[in-house]
Amino acid sequence: MKLLNIFSIVVVFAITFLSCKANNSSNNNNSTMTQTNTTSDNGRTKVQFKTTMGDFTVELYNETPKHRDNFIKLVKEGYYDDVLFHRVIKQFMIQTGDPDSKNASADAMLGAGGPGYNIEAEIVYPQFFHKKGALAAARQADSVNPKRESSGSQFYIVTGRIYSKEQLTQMQAQIANMKIRQILDTMVVPYRKEIMKLRMSGDTAAINKLSDELISKAQAEYDKHPFTFTDQQIKEYSTIGGAPHLDGEYTVFGEIVDGMPTIEAIEAAPTNRADRPNDDIKIISATIL
Repeated sequence: MKLLNIFSIVVVFAITFLSCKANNSSNNNNSTMTQTNTTSDNGRTKVQFKTTMGDFTVELYNETPKHRDNFIKLVKEGYYDDVLFHRVIKQFMIQTGDPDSKNASADAMLGAGGPGYNIEAEIVYPQFFHKKGALAAARQADSVNPKRESSGSQFYIVTGRIYSKEQLTQMQAQIANMKIRQILDTMVVPYRKEIMKLRMSGDTAAINKLSDELISKAQAEYDKHPFTFTDQQIKEYSTIGGAPHLDGEYTVFGEIVDGMPTIEAIEAAPTNRADRPNDDIKIISATIL
């Protein structure tokens, strides 16, 4: 996988990086949480949600214990009761968990609320990926959240769409290219002052040399852990569907085990320009089974 014609993007990053500041406030969950709940036959905890459009049940992965235990804690506290599905995108996902959505006015801007802490990323990839029905944690963008910490309460359920094997091959190449760019963005930071000086002096030869060096280093770093879809991913994405472009970027910590028709009904709801359903869709209650 070779990355070409991207140094201009790197330069833009170098310029804009100076004005970017990460928001690190309230990024630790210091509460003590233990799992003392009834589990399913495979040892996983199940949570049932009752909504104004029907019920669904999720199963939580034990391989993501911080997310599992936090989710259980919030459910027990009744945190999700009366919370809206505030973001719904067809052939993609449905999102909820913003406490500010409770009794929110129709024109309220939603999606920034939470319990006041984030959760350390637990990206168990490729074991867990964004197949249809995957339960995953929402989070802020990498630009302000480089550690990819999850929102303390907001989550989404993947609906996605079905992809052909040819489309997955093309997407795999695109994701690999994106990951190289992410590596390159990190590598260019120490050189940002040098890049600015070279641009000001018009030293094209030096810029091209530095570009080649950084691209080569980024490629070598990427080659240590190249991105490929597993056979299981290809099978799932080409049959039931999902959102493969999110793989490895967000923490997937559970999946739907009952009530997919409810998820599909929520996904089909008409929405406004902000992707909020025109008619409120609310979580009535959440219960540990």
